[in-house]
Order: sequence, then C-alpha cells, then structure tokens
Amino acid sequence: MQKFSSSDWLPTSVKEMKALGWTEVDVILFSGDAYIDHPSFGPAVIARWLQHLGLKVAVVPQPNCTDDLRDFKKFGVPRLFFAVSAGNMDSMINHYTANRRKRSDDAFTPGGRAGARPDYAVTAYTQILKKNYPNIPVIIGGIEASLRRVTHYDYWSDTLKPSVLIESGADLLVYGMGEKPLKTLVQRLQKDEPLTSLRDIPQTAFVVNQKQKPDEKEFMRTITMLSFEKCRESRINYARNFKIIEEESNRDDAARLLEPCGKKIVVINPPYVSYSQDEIDEPYSLPYTRMPHPRYQGKESIPAYDMIRDSVNIHRGCFGGCSFCTISAHQGKHILSRSEESVLEEVKKVVETPGFHGNLSDLGGPSANMYRMEGSNKQICAKCRRASCIYPSVCKNLNASHKPVTEIYQKVSALPGIKRVFIGSGVRYDLFYGLHNPEHEKQAREYFRELVLKHVSGRLKVAPEHNAPHVLKIMRKPSFDLFLRLRTDFDAICRKAGIKQQVIPYLISSHPGSTACDMAELAAELRRIGYFPEQVQDFTPTPMTLSSAIFCTGVDPYTLKPVFTALSPSDKKDQQRFFFYYKPENRNEIRQQLMRMKRSDLLNILYGKGKNTSKGRF
Repeated sequence: MQKFSSSDWLPTSVKEMKALGWTEVDVILFSGDAYIDHPSFGPAVIARWLQHLGLKVAVVPQPNCTDDLRDFKKFGVPRLFFAVSAGNMDSMINHYTANRRKRSDDAFTPGGRAGARPDYAVTAYTQILKKNYPNIPVIIGGIEASLRRVTHYDYWSDTLKPSVLIESGADLLVYGMGEKPLKTLVQRLQKDEPLTSLRDIPQTAFVVNQKQKPDEKEFMRTITMLSFEKCRESRINYARNFKIIEEESNRDDAARLLEPCGKKIVVINPPYVSYSQDEIDEPYSLPYTRMPHPRYQGKESIPAYDMIRDSVNIHRGCFGGCSFCTISAHQGKHILSRSEESVLEEVKKVVETPGFHGNLSDLGGPSANMYRMEGSNKQICAKCRRASCIYPSVCKNLNASHKPVTEIYQKVSALPGIKRVFIGSGVRYDLFYGLHNPEHEKQAREYFRELVLKHVSGRLKVAPEHNAPHVLKIMRKPSFDLFLRLRTDFDAICRKAGIKQQVIPYLISSHPGSTACDMAELAAELRRIGYFPEQVQDFTPTPMTLSSAIFCTGVDPYTLKPVFTALSPSDKKDQQRFFFYYKPENRNEIRQQLMRMKRSDLLNILYGKGKNTSKGRF
C-alpha cells in the first residue's frame, strides 16, 4: 500500500510552498472545486501537467470571494501567469436546477456543502485577479470557459451573453482538453515570448481590437461570424452563428472563427486534431496521489471523489453527437484512446491506493464502448461535417469493432488485486445493431454478453431519452425500438445465466420538440413495458449545444424552421409529472391534462385495469 506525505501534493498554502524550498511560483491555479489530486478532475490534471512541463505550480481551491480576498493574494504574483477554472462543472449547472432553483448541495465540496464558489466562477475569479494584478496574464480554461468561448445562451439569466473573454477580461482562453495547447504556450513563454504574440496556437481564443487584423498565416480558412450585437438584436442570427460553430467544430480542417463584439473581435483558433499515442497517454502517467489534499483531513468527505475514486478513464471524446450534450463541444468528436499499457499501469496504481478494496467502479469514458473506435479512411473523416458518426445511422467508414474494449476489460480483470471491474459509464447501444461489418456485429454481441455477465453492478445504464420519433430526431438519438430490442437481449442473457439485473434508461422531459402529449405517450409506453421511473432529467439548456440553441431561438439552426419548446416552469413541470404518473399525488393533475388533450386512451393505459405497483422501478 502506497503512503503519502503532504509534499506529494502541489502546495495550497505559503507554508506548504516554503516547505518545498520555493520562494515563488510560476503559475497560480484557481479552481472552483476542492483540490482532489485525481486524473478525473480537470484542475488537478492541468496542475500536474504544468508541473510536468517544469513549472512551480500552486493551487488555490475554492477561493473566498467575499472577504478581504486573502486567497487571491497569499502567493503574491506568479512568474508567468494566473490560471483559472470553474472546476469539473459549469458553476451555474452546479448551482441551479432545471427550474432555476438554488441547489442545496455541491458534490465537489467537502460535505457536499453549497456556496463554496460564486456564480459564473471563471468571470468572478478573473475579474478579481485583473483588478488586483492588471499587468499579470490570466489564462482561463475548463468546461465553463470552454463552452462559453463564443456568444452563448445563458439559461439562468435568459439572455445571450458575449464570450467569457469579454466579460471576464482574461488574456487567453484554452478550450477543450488543454494539455497540448498549454505545452506549446509554456514552451514559448519560457523563451520570453510575450503572451500577446502567442496568437497562432491552436485550441486557444483571445480578443483583439477591431482595427487589429489577426495573423492568418497559420490557418487556411477564416470565417467572420455575425457580431454579438447582431445576435442580441435577432436570435435567428444567433442560430445562424451556431450552425457555423458546430459544423466547424466537427471538421478536421476547421476554420479560425472571428466574432465581433463592440469595438473588439473574439478570435477562436481551430482545435488540434492529430495526437500521437504518447501525447494521449502522457497526462495519465503523472504522479497523482488519487486522493484529496491533506487540508481536507478530518473534514467531511467529498461526494464527487467518493463516486469517482476507484474509476479509470480509458478514452476522451464522443462521436455520438447528441443535441443536448456538451462532450463533443469540449472534448471533441474524435476518440482519443489510451494505450493498453497506460490503462493497465493506472489500474495498478489504483490497487495500491489506500482504501481500495478490489472493485473498480468504472473503466469507461464519455461513452463506455467507444474505445479505439475511429474512421477507417482518415481522408473521408477530414472532409466530414456530420455531428454524429452513428446518427441517423452508423457511418460506413466507422471502425466499430468492440474487440479492443472487450480485451481491455479482460486484461484489467486479470490483474492481481482486482476482484471486479464494473462499467459505470453509459453504453451506446446503437453501436450494437445495424453495423455494416458482420465481424463487428459479432464482436458487439460478444462485448454485450461479457458486459452483462461480468461488468454490470445490478444495473446497466443506457440513454433512450424519449420514444417520440420527432423528438428523437431533434436529439439525434436512435429509435426507441432499439432500446426495446436491447432490453429483450439483456433479459435473455440474464435469464439464461440465472441472474437478476436491470436496464436503467435515462429519460428527458421538456426537450425541444417534446409536447405534453408526447410525454403522456412516453408515460403510457413505460407503463406498457412495466417501468416506473424514480430518477429522470428535466432538460436544462447548457451553453454551446444544439438543443440550447433551439430552446433560445425557437428554431432549428440548420433549417430555421420553428420547433415547439416548453419554456415556462409550469409547462416544464407538467411534462415531468408524466414520468411519475404512478404517484397518488400526481393522478388528478394527469387525469385532467389527459382529458383536456382528449386522450382517454392514454388515461385507460395509465389508470385502467391492473394494479399500479412499484415493481420494476428504476
């Protein structure tokens, strides 16, 4: 069992800094999360990466913004720059429910305590730093900054906001997974190049004055989008901009994007698309303790850490292209898979971590079964603008072999100290059916059987989301019939093996395109197949997703045709209530709704003959 001392973490106090023999630091990183030195937590990865690049890094977790700002001053001025991240979540999603009600907890804080970070944390932290240290560069990153890099719809204020660069005053934004742009950035800063000259680095964004023409020598194409003011005048203009942003995000030869805002221009350089295997593996080889900083000893546990501590991520990115999901906008569409050697080495470290009892809680990624999947012909991928490689059907150019992911499960399971390997990440079951290669179909069946028999902890997570075809089309999700087929196959495997397990479908209410009648149809379908939901999701518009653009504008950005959307809290509540039709307190309201819809047929299905028990709930 590995043992640690306080010096195994990066310093969070001046006392810890001095204990390391440092008199100054190169970078001070401010994070909205508690400091958990684990590769599943973005701020920890970036801190370790900067250390790996030869820098002295201090971490200030959850700085207090309401006192004398001592947290922002204790380390003084960094030699290179301040770094700012809201943490593993957008602070507004962290703070508020889909009905804009304040949450009472925060999973990334000891004891789940709410209120340890401000709203719009990236902007709040950066503004404090720029006010107190106006001449020191501030570089922002993480998911909040990444998804707010352009004009975006902010659900919580119900407004269009300009790029976070404009509101925060930050000097540079690193979007997506930041290791590669940061490496180039640091190497050039170490050569005494000023930050203002580093405007040719991919996967970064910055602001220039209208009179300054960005240097285009490193980028083949440049697109000037409609200005922030034009978008604010007409949200149809915002829809037009969104189409450009999403299409360019999915291209290998993406253009540099320019978005005017007042007297300034937000410049967004295209992302990196080519990674070597070493570049993918390297961030995971760093000396993480995989534990919270000792400053939290004796305090309450951190819920997010408890959930993720015994998990291992085997890839980044997702080519599913779901309209409501931010993963591809942040991590990218291409799958960056770790080598088997890298994964196995990390699992060995997990085994040595204090408190590990032999069970991995997850061996997955954004989608559990996309490991090692990629385009067979890279030239075809380079020209492709599709947001999804599997919707409306699986691309013929996709190598959808499940053999690599099955093999990595088997090899990890065989390691000393491992009792069970569970898969907690969601599984894309539309990669099991309709494949163009018969061998891939066979491998998918073998993977699914292995998954069900050896890696499900009683419940398998999948995401049909809805059953109405027109809603699924907007979501870019497959037919509900495919979920029913999966459920049949799952039950057959479990029955033959003599085990009792469940498929847990994730479902969304109030998604653009979904009416109350559609939700009533979904409730009736769930009643027919014997499901009684306990946990469901009400659609929450998040920055930089197609679904949010539709919610904001009322139109599909690709066609500019109107799309019905439930906007008011009461309409959203009416839709979500149908998930809980079996609860006595909801029956009268639902009966009245169905009578107004003149859907007595659904009324009979939900409340007709047969007892409405809780058997089969999920």
